[in-house]
Amino acid sequence: MPDIAVAQTSFRDPDGEVLVLDDRVLRRVRRGEDLLAFLETPSCRRMMSEGWLTSCRKVGESAPGGELLFEHNRLFFPSYPQEWPPEMLHAAGRLTLEIAAEVAHDGFRLKDATPYNVLFDGTRPVFVDWLSFERRDARDPLWPCAAQFERTFLLPMMGARSGGLSPAEVFLARRDGLEPEDVLPRLGLLARWSPLALQLVTLPAMAKSRANESTYQPKRVEDAEQAAFVFRANLKRLSWALQKLEPGARASSWAGYMQGSHAVSYSGSQFDAKVQFVEEALFDVAPRRVLDVGCNTGHFSLLAARSGAKVVAIDYDAASVGETWRAAHQGNADVLPLVVNLARPTPALGWRYGENASFLDRARGRFDLVLMLAVIHHLLITERIPLEEVLGLLAEITTDAAIVEFVGAGDPMFQKLLRGRADLHRDLTVEAFEAACAKRFRIERKAAAPDADRTLYLLRK
Repeated sequence: MPDIAVAQTSFRDPDGEVLVLDDRVLRRVRRGEDLLAFLETPSCRRMMSEGWLTSCRKVGESAPGGELLFEHNRLFFPSYPQEWPPEMLHAAGRLTLEIAAEVAHDGFRLKDATPYNVLFDGTRPVFVDWLSFERRDARDPLWPCAAQFERTFLLPMMGARSGGLSPAEVFLARRDGLEPEDVLPRLGLLARWSPLALQLVTLPAMAKSRANESTYQPKRVEDAEQAAFVFRANLKRLSWALQKLEPGARASSWAGYMQGSHAVSYSGSQFDAKVQFVEEALFDVAPRRVLDVGCNTGHFSLLAARSGAKVVAIDYDAASVGETWRAAHQGNADVLPLVVNLARPTPALGWRYGENASFLDRARGRFDLVLMLAVIHHLLITERIPLEEVLGLLAEITTDAAIVEFVGAGDPMFQKLLRGRADLHRDLTVEAFEAACAKRFRIERKAAAPDADRTLYLLRK
């Protein structure tokens, strides 16, 4: 097979790697016997039809070296566990266990169980690592990556629930998740003895010092039915733990901000006027891909999705993003909610920073409309980012339009954020804002909120 000049994004599996050529996603496979056999199984066809798996088709014949080339459909916007709220980590874990149980019927198993095997198409998790499927020894009762599933799904979720750890804090620093001894100090004395904590944290941490090499050796039994029973029981144990860790609604000052802004920063009629402005702008622009910056609980993200756009919704508050995911998931809306702070966006990660692209590298030029509603004043005041820089980044991300809300110095939220530093932004007026916008955009439409120091703009390139 000839060499292909492409970006290599995955190479940790000795059986192959993922390559990206323009908008194509290719997988070069060195040992493809298991993959070819799995593609012929009923479980594979069923899961592909249900959307559990990304598509997979062979596009290259076997070369003298035995390599094969497959192509997968490219999802609109790849995301990573360090950008997910606990709700999305839970959904990815549930999909992983469902796939592990499904493929066992056809004599296969997953050889690894990490969140990095999953991407999201809107709110729907999709398994993308086709080289994870391998034949299962019918007399082997163990799932060798059960401990990895605990480290990368269950323990981070327990850390989020009991210790205040977010997936971002875990996966930005540790690709392979948490160990039981990482979570144990974060649990209260009583919490350590709950059935779930005993199974995942307390007893494993106590036994860690007594572990030996035999603990990790494959074990075979004489009876294949007995092995299958133990294998299924192990998956059920993990499913029980995952169910116990399903995230609920979480308290957050920002998760209730939409209701608060409706009651304080906007009257009912003012908020309705804002919705009308956004709806009319969406109709005029007819965007296909929208980025909602500072989405809060997703009101305007869902509005954009209902207009027919694919939406990526970002906010730095994980509780708000989790609520956005719930609302979009329940409404079957094409919204991908991510925990991203635009002032400190997700960096590139992995070997030589080449495995996980940074958020900005993924976002630049990928959207034809960006929403920045009640966001810019936070960037200016709290993050101290100059207006020219904010508008410059906005122009890099959108290929066409932006809906921006200008919040002036007379606004109560603006005053609250200033904390007595009014002199820092004394030159920030509507006229100054419009002059800065005019360097990169034309103002196609604007509307001032009645009796409020806020103005909405539709900007076009």
